[in-house]
Amino acid sequence: MQPIRLAFSPDSDDIFMFWPLLRGKIDTEGLVFEAERADTETLNRRAENGEVDVIAVSMGALPRIADKYLLLPHGASVGRGYGPVVVAEKPAPLSALEGKRVGIPGERTTAFLILRLLAPAFVPVVVPIDPYTRAFESLRSNEVDFALLIHEGRLTFEREGFVKIVDIGEAWAKETGGLPLPLGGNAIRRGLGDALIRKVSDLCRSSIAWSLAHREEVMEGLLREETRPGVQIDRALLDRYLDMYANEDTRELKADAREAIKEMFRRAQERGLIKNVSVDVAP
Repeated sequence: MQPIRLAFSPDSDDIFMFWPLLRGKIDTEGLVFEAERADTETLNRRAENGEVDVIAVSMGALPRIADKYLLLPHGASVGRGYGPVVVAEKPAPLSALEGKRVGIPGERTTAFLILRLLAPAFVPVVVPIDPYTRAFESLRSNEVDFALLIHEGRLTFEREGFVKIVDIGEAWAKETGGLPLPLGGNAIRRGLGDALIRKVSDLCRSSIAWSLAHREEVMEGLLREETRPGVQIDRALLDRYLDMYANEDTRELKADAREAIKEMFRRAQERGLIKNVSVDVAP
């Protein structure tokens, strides 16, 4: 049988979901899974070509790939009153971003889309998140005036000597009457067909459930297998990060998170930031 191709980021919440599936912890019912890892923006670009069967993408990228992919109803990273952060060397109000250079992790990321909805006009500068320390280096070298941090970087900026300007998840909640911020999710290729889509979806759901039920074992595996250069992640930091982005929202996309996705796209469409498109959710 042709293998099911997976692609996801090197970040802890992504591998947390797929670790049981790839380590023989669950029965794959005859399917063979092959995995590759890439940074978030690379994944978003690859999804536009429809070349991977299951791929982790930014929610903000979904309108670009809706013709090729369905959003899976599990595997989401959702911020509830928190999310990516804008940081700088010195405190400043959000209004200070106007006309300034802001390092962003990619033009297709949810973080960039939400910041465009929240902040005055700024100059985006793409700063790849691989290597992990690149965003901090760009601030220190004055390549950018502010940096928008995603993934584990939003937990480590203080020890790197920077201060928070705004948490966009917190700001989004205030703007929307308390809605969470759905940041990323897993999408499945429409071309697999209904039967295989359902089977793969069920296996991904089982993998997530296994990780949540065996959290300590998975954490030990992640710490043992961490290979990203410059990433200094210990058990306490990993525990905190997984609490934020690999939890019950990951198990199943909840009603308020689905509402938040629609609201995000509604506001972005009104501003002319994305095309008018509906996003379908797989079984």
